[in-house]
Amino acid sequence: MLCGFAVAAQSYQTFSVLGESFAMRFVEGGTFRMGSNDAKAYSDEKPSHQVTLSSYYIGVTEVTWELWEAVMNNYRCNSYSDSRKPIVKVSWNECQTFIQKLNEITGKKFRLPTEAEWEYAARGGKNSCGYKFAGGDKIEDVGWYHFNGGGEADYIKRLRSNELGLYDMSGNVWEWCSDWFGENYYSSSPSTNPQGPSSGTYRVVRGGSWSSRSGGCTVTSRNYCTPSKYSDDVGFRLAMDTN
Repeated sequence: MLCGFAVAAQSYQTFSVLGESFAMRFVEGGTFRMGSNDAKAYSDEKPSHQVTLSSYYIGVTEVTWELWEAVMNNYRCNSYSDSRKPIVKVSWNECQTFIQKLNEITGKKFRLPTEAEWEYAARGGKNSCGYKFAGGDKIEDVGWYHFNGGGEADYIKRLRSNELGLYDMSGNVWEWCSDWFGENYYSSSPSTNPQGPSSGTYRVVRGGSWSSRSGGCTVTSRNYCTPSKYSDDVGFRLAMDTN
């Protein structure tokens, strides 16, 4: 429990694919200030602006190797392929293939989170305590980054969760979002359920990774990659609508 908020068991839905289970956390919609006006923040994190989101679900953890392999029915021979670590070296395009197959198996409508949904969840939603990182003001308490990351992605759920009971939203691996990246998008972003620019060259990744400095792991830090790019410090987390 953080800041006096308890996480109720009914706030979760659990799904199973070929014996591999994963949990989704209900995030009650609300209004928050997205981005940062801090003098140390990068220009693409500015300006801070008001955003209102509808309710949704988001993964308690990043998608793991074991879930990826269950859905995709393939085994990637990779030094990071420990089953309880986040899947890495997957492009945005490959994530779409995974999600399509997962939806066929489960009959649900999983997707990637929007950038706004990602940040709201990382901040703790309506339970937010205003932390710099997802779950605390000290990165060492909540995330694997450059100085404690060990040179590769680490096991999920080893460090403290945030106010919503979500793990590793700061550090461990960057997480793909659904949005195209727009450096100045915040200046013209819709105030309700923003989806990002209508087109672009890069897709958004959020949260920092084991190779990032602490400044890249804050709840407002932004980054981007081409949709076909894959890297050993980029993975993803699922989202799902409530209906």
